[in-house]
Amino acid sequence: MVKAFVTGGTGFVGANVVRSLLAHGYEVKALVRKESRLDNLQNLDLEIVESELNDPNLANLMGDCQVLFHVAASYSLWQKDRDLLYQNNVLGTRNVLESARKAKIERTVYTSSVAAIGVGKNGNIVNESYQSPIDMLVGDYKKSKFLAEQEARKAVSLGQDIVIVNPSTPIGAFDLKPTPTGEIMVRFLSGKMPVYVDTGLNFIAVNDVAAGHLLALEKGKMGDRYILGHQNLSLKELLDLLAEITGLKAPNLTVPVWLPLGVAWLDEIVLTKFGKKPSVAIDGVKMSQQKMYYDASKAVRELGLPQSSIKDALIAAVNWFENINSR
Repeated sequence: MVKAFVTGGTGFVGANVVRSLLAHGYEVKALVRKESRLDNLQNLDLEIVESELNDPNLANLMGDCQVLFHVAASYSLWQKDRDLLYQNNVLGTRNVLESARKAKIERTVYTSSVAAIGVGKNGNIVNESYQSPIDMLVGDYKKSKFLAEQEARKAVSLGQDIVIVNPSTPIGAFDLKPTPTGEIMVRFLSGKMPVYVDTGLNFIAVNDVAAGHLLALEKGKMGDRYILGHQNLSLKELLDLLAEITGLKAPNLTVPVWLPLGVAWLDEIVLTKFGKKPSVAIDGVKMSQQKMYYDASKAVRELGLPQSSIKDALIAAVNWFENINSR
């Protein structure tokens, strides 16, 4: 039986990767931080170890594993978290991959993001061959994911067997934090979304993202990257699907981007100095100015990436959020 070491198993994508691994007969050892919430790993047959991505002794924890899924990453659009993003995403990835080499891990799947690829001009759809210059990536989260992916590429150049996957926007169960898209759904379900911003994203069922990780382990080419995505939708189209599923009314009024940008600047730069917790991130608003559309046909063709219904994924997400809120 193959044993997999998984970082980030308590998170949205990681929790689904862990479940997929267990369902396919893998043993799983999950790395968690001491302060992590373990809700997403409850009642699962796996081994949990407490440590950090930058732990110099991480190789010892990986010693009995054959494969690694490095899913963990810090996600924040707040400017105050800049240093944390680089510490965990870049230096943490460097240490995890060096530890895997020392532990003689046979193959690694590294979870990057379409954030590291960047976006096409004027909403053009792009694939794995495209790369925005780092100075064109909006915010420190995207920049940190780009630099983290370079760490994986450096390791590959030294002979380490690593496959890179770049999920787009996953939808489904176990979005505990939640992600920005999960926050949109929560606000929609609670009737707190009267307006929307004219933007667009590539969406994929989180179960398909998890399947894509296992397929990358089995079929991916060393050093290649694979976009794990499915359907390009405007935010309005996503909200209309949610309205169809829930019977709630979708907002029909858009707001010009300068309005939330002004609110975010006031929130994050000015009011935080007076102890107020910000609610709108400047980088988040800037990102919404760009349509983030991607072509995942390489992963479909080479890996057999599933392309499940986005509507079904939304139903799963809605049910999960409603169950969580009813507890």
